[in-house]
Amino acid sequence: MITLGKTNTLIILRDTPVGMYLGDDKGGEVLLPKKFIEPEFRIGDEIEVFIYKDSEDRLIATRYQPYAEVGQFAFLHVSAVNQVGAFLDWGLEKDLFVPFKEQKHKMQEGHPYVVYIYIDEASQRIVASGKINKFISNEQLTVEQGQEVDLLVYNKTDLGFTCIINGLHKGLIYHNDLFTDLDVGDQVKGYIKLIRDNNLIDLSLQNLGFKHVLSSTDKILEYLRANDGFMNLTDKSSPDIIERKFNMSKATFKKSIGVLYRQRKVTLHDDGVRLVEHPEEPGTTTIP
Repeated sequence: MITLGKTNTLIILRDTPVGMYLGDDKGGEVLLPKKFIEPEFRIGDEIEVFIYKDSEDRLIATRYQPYAEVGQFAFLHVSAVNQVGAFLDWGLEKDLFVPFKEQKHKMQEGHPYVVYIYIDEASQRIVASGKINKFISNEQLTVEQGQEVDLLVYNKTDLGFTCIINGLHKGLIYHNDLFTDLDVGDQVKGYIKLIRDNNLIDLSLQNLGFKHVLSSTDKILEYLRANDGFMNLTDKSSPDIIERKFNMSKATFKKSIGVLYRQRKVTLHDDGVRLVEHPEEPGTTTIP
């Protein structure tokens, strides 16, 4: 059946002066306005269209693709605010409505917000909500510790950044686990660092365990090869300097250097680390 708020694959049924009527195998029909008709369109062709409602509350098809569909979260800008609510630019000719009751804080024109797109049961219209917690739950988790996940940052707190996980759950990246810039609205890959009591989830942007160490060793090797096989960092170096240079914590840096040393790819000296292609030189030291 024709699904409101989703991309549908429909069949061209007939051509009219106002556009082409599209249908499905259930007998439903919807108009694709004339401005979207391509010269190569023929009766019987299947085409993809997005279905929403026009200003007169009628189902209508469009070839434009919105930034997000019903059932998804998105980071959208407010194009206008009036006495009934806010309107978001979501890539279509008709803006997306956010009633005042669905705004966690009063939305302001020109500002971006993370919202959830859904169909209002009473009006059967596509609307959005800024009250994210209504649409995510950690009661029954579909993720496990160490798993790579998709994250959408939706709130910044004193502890860190709260993220939507795979469009289903929520978790927190603590400020002291961040080694890169992050902001509300960012969509990034992350990892389930820890699942605590009551299904509270700690997140990380860095790969976990030995996989993370291996990816960090690659960064260090690339740096050494690009800098004549030497870097003037040691286990005594400042964590801030290590973070700025490699975007990793000092603990990860030391573990990675340890891996490279055991693989006999580097030697360790009082003034830094040197790349080698042979066993370690006499008088080298290890990082404890």
